[in-house]
Amino acid sequence: MSTLAKDIAGNDDLAIARRVALRDPAAVRLMTEHNNQRLFRAAWSILGDRSEAEDAVQSAYFRAFGAIDTFAGRSSLSTWLTRIVINEALGRMRAVNRRRARLDAQSVTDLDDYRERLMQGSIDRGAEAALARKQMRALMEAAIATLPRDFRVVFVMREIEGLSVEEAAEALGIPPATVKTRLLRARRRLREALAPELKASLVGAFPFAGVDCAALTERVVEALCGDQLPG
Repeated sequence: MSTLAKDIAGNDDLAIARRVALRDPAAVRLMTEHNNQRLFRAAWSILGDRSEAEDAVQSAYFRAFGAIDTFAGRSSLSTWLTRIVINEALGRMRAVNRRRARLDAQSVTDLDDYRERLMQGSIDRGAEAALARKQMRALMEAAIATLPRDFRVVFVMREIEGLSVEEAAEALGIPPATVKTRLLRARRRLREALAPELKASLVGAFPFAGVDCAALTERVVEALCGDQLPG
């Protein structure tokens, strides 16, 4: 195992950040691969659109790398990046809301159309995936999409991404008690819509891996380290 790979495995975040600050392509690639899915899920939980979420993650990486010298290791690198992508997604959401308000003060999102697009975009396209699992995952994602945004973000961070109460509170900039309250309310709402056995599908919900994950990593590496890549 390379020294850099050991840094990743050993959570030596400051060492990784130093390598990223030097625009080391291997460091950038490993860090994005390590965080892509968490950041995508965080962005989606706010924006509710896969394409917008992917865009937000890429922009957040650029913001993070521009400020990587300020990373002091007081929180984990993943938590630091999550905070940045959440701020990026919230900023985009506020901009969208302002545009909508200017165009039509009475405009609202058509929930049925939104749910249909979400289900179509989120179903696992792997030929080997079981049809029943696809249907369960789509149902789960659609149900989570109907949660109020504040509840949805906490639910995704805690139940899908697996952050602790303290990590979620730090990433979202809210007290731990608020995380617990919002999670409780999110669970209560979902319990009304979902059977208990659907909980097993959470692990694979909102997949962002394979070709999508690799493509995002390569775009970020090329943008940040293009002049240092072998010709």
